[in-house]
Amino acid sequence: MWQLVAALGVAYLAVWVVTPRVARKAWQWQAVDPPGARKVHHRTVPRLGGLAVACGFVLGLLVDGSVSRSLVGLLTGALIVLVVGGLDDVYGLSPLQKLAGQIVAALAVLPLGLRVEFLTNPLTGELVYLGWFGLPITVMWLVAVTNALNLIDGLDGLAAGTATIAATVLAAVVWVQGSMAGIPEQAAMAAPALILAASTLSFLRYNFHPARIFLGDSGSLFLGFTLGGLAVLGVAKSTTAVSMFIPVLVLGVPLFDTTLAVLRRCFKRHSIFAPDREHVHHRLLEAGFSHKRAVLILYGVNLILGLSAFLLNFVTSDGAMAILFVVAGLVLLGANRVEAKRKSLRARACGERSEG
Repeated sequence: MWQLVAALGVAYLAVWVVTPRVARKAWQWQAVDPPGARKVHHRTVPRLGGLAVACGFVLGLLVDGSVSRSLVGLLTGALIVLVVGGLDDVYGLSPLQKLAGQIVAALAVLPLGLRVEFLTNPLTGELVYLGWFGLPITVMWLVAVTNALNLIDGLDGLAAGTATIAATVLAAVVWVQGSMAGIPEQAAMAAPALILAASTLSFLRYNFHPARIFLGDSGSLFLGFTLGGLAVLGVAKSTTAVSMFIPVLVLGVPLFDTTLAVLRRCFKRHSIFAPDREHVHHRLLEAGFSHKRAVLILYGVNLILGLSAFLLNFVTSDGAMAILFVVAGLVLLGANRVEAKRKSLRARACGERSEG
């Protein structure tokens, strides 16, 4: 217990101390993000914040001492995407180059035991062993979550705060599931998740609006990959009937936003890599919410989804389905209200322009 407390303290303090130094190096290397038509910030901000978060996470794991073979695999893949993202922050990479790097990272973890081995049928509770089919599912999951965190990193503190909430909820879920099932290896995955949460929470001191440094692709890719891997090592090892819904709920906001982005671009016959200003955080800004308030609203949604994921561990299958329906209804209701407010403001602005 005290070793974990020490690990959390080391992770938090390391990020606190290292982040300003990383920011200075980012300025030296011209790894900065200038304002632009698609950006919401109005001044140039250094990137590469992911280096500081990764430093805190790795140091925390070393102090905790709970580094298993599969966790080494997770770190290997996470450090690969950290390098890919860092190269993009400094030199700029094409979307296909970044995607290739993510796939390489996902493939690198498979020999070290990080893979989805089975799914649980939520209706019957039966285990469906995937065999070799689990390998592409693992790769697709890791790449999907990695890109989800990358795409939602559009407002100060949004990706880092989302990661903090998701990592904390994952820690609580895997500890409860592991303890209830008597599987200490699963419960032990709570420690790395908490260390990641401590690292991102410390980074928020510099990243919350107005941000003094951005995560950059180095940070958003690193956080997405690490969260996806921790979900596989923790929740995906559970045999409970609701286990397959928990990672999706925990990472609901970024996964939902990414899914909509891909469908939207396919419907418009645009490249799925084409950037736009129609992400959920952009819509909140267009609905009249301030930068901080938009971020806090999404934090709130993350917390509601996370609490729902946690509660699924203590209810029957029927209760779990009821929770999922209620959560889905609340999310749709909130989305409809935001969209109505956004359209009202846009119509009013068009009317004022026509009158002028």
